[in-house]
Amino acid sequence: MNSARILSFGCDSNRCDTRELTGPLCLHTTSSIVPVSIILLARLMRFSLIDKITELNSGESIVAVKNVSLAEEYLQDHFPGFPILPGVMMVEALVQTSAWLMRQSEEFKFSTVLLKEAKAVKFNSFVSPGKTLVISSKVQKKGDREWTFKATGHMGDTNTVSARLVLEQFNAADTNEKLAPMDELQVEKMQELFHVLWQPQA
Repeated sequence: MNSARILSFGCDSNRCDTRELTGPLCLHTTSSIVPVSIILLARLMRFSLIDKITELNSGESIVAVKNVSLAEEYLQDHFPGFPILPGVMMVEALVQTSAWLMRQSEEFKFSTVLLKEAKAVKFNSFVSPGKTLVISSKVQKKGDREWTFKATGHMGDTNTVSARLVLEQFNAADTNEKLAPMDELQVEKMQELFHVLWQPQA
C-alpha cells in the first residue's frame, strides 16, 4: 500500500505530526486514527429530509414532518415550472423517519441503519413547495437486525405515499474491528441530530 501523511485538524495530541504511515490517507481525531472515507461518510449521513419529530412511542411508532421549500436545490429540475417533491425523496423521508424510531428504540447501539427492502410503494398525490408532509411509521415486526415498518405520508387528509419498509441495522466493526471509530463517530452525530429533531415538551 502507498504511504500517506497524517492530516491534523487542530488536535493537540502528540500523534499529530507529519510522520509517514503505511495505509490509506487518515485524519487524526482526539481518540483514534480514522480513514478519510469514514469522515466523509459520517458527514454525508448528516443529510436529513426530516425537519421535526412530533410524536415518538419507543419501539412502536413515530410521527415526523417534512416542510417542502422551493429553496431546495433538486426542485429546480423536478420539474421546471412545476416543482414537486421527487418520489424517491418521499420514500427516503419514510425511511429516515422509521430509522429514527429504530435508533431511539435500540438506544443508538448501531451506527448504521439502511433500507433493505421497500414493498407495496404507492404514490397517490404530488407534494409541492409550501406544503408539509406528515410522515407516520409503525413497527410491524422486530428482529435482532431487521425491523419491518408500515409507513405513510399525508398532507392534511390526503394520503401522498405509503410503503412497507424493511430496515437493517449494524455496526461496521461487526465485520472489521478497525472500523469501530467510524461507528463511534456516526453514533455521536446521529445522537446530536436526533436531539435537534426530537424535543418533547415537558
